[in-house]
Amino acid sequence: MNYMETNLGIWELAVLALLREQPMHPYQMQTLLRIRHKAEILALKHGSLYHAIARLLKIDLIAVEATSRNGRRPERTTYRLTDAGRQALVGTLRRMVADPRRESSEFMASMSFLVYLPPHEAAEKLAERARVLEAQIAAQTAGLAGAATLLPRIHLIESEYLVAMLQAELMWVRGLEEDLRTARLTWEVEQVLADARVDLTRGEPKSKSEKAIHER
Repeated sequence: MNYMETNLGIWELAVLALLREQPMHPYQMQTLLRIRHKAEILALKHGSLYHAIARLLKIDLIAVEATSRNGRRPERTTYRLTDAGRQALVGTLRRMVADPRRESSEFMASMSFLVYLPPHEAAEKLAERARVLEAQIAAQTAGLAGAATLLPRIHLIESEYLVAMLQAELMWVRGLEEDLRTARLTWEVEQVLADARVDLTRGEPKSKSEKAIHER
């Protein structure tokens, strides 16, 4: 299978990158991700790691190196990177770095339906979000400063990016909250819904022939 035809995700990339260092079993991968503070970025979950491993095995980007058992512990499988996997690591990374992709966001989706909250309540909820963002920024900044004394910057740039994104979101949220509190942005939901019903009516076919065409 041509890996370029397969859309590898961040979990697959993480597994390939870890095996680029040396053969490992999944527990070692999980341990390294935690030690290197990658768990927050990846939303580390036991199932996600094993799903990525299974997928990479299926398309021959990784292979089984060995299986072993230590005492009564469960049998562990150690995996290695294949030549195709090494190429896929670099190719996938090039794409991810160069090609901006719109990712799903619960917050973005919620903004689409903000009209169903009264403006004053929307402002209050945005203020709550801003306070949480401020706490997250403070915690991430402190953690980054501490890690910077132990690790080269190249190992911390994803944390730098996370802080930058949180700061940008905080600025936008505070701006929207201010617009709502000063009534630069306001709405009345029933009027908005009434306008929407009018727009829907305008879009309906007026005659039987138009309706037949519309329903085809």
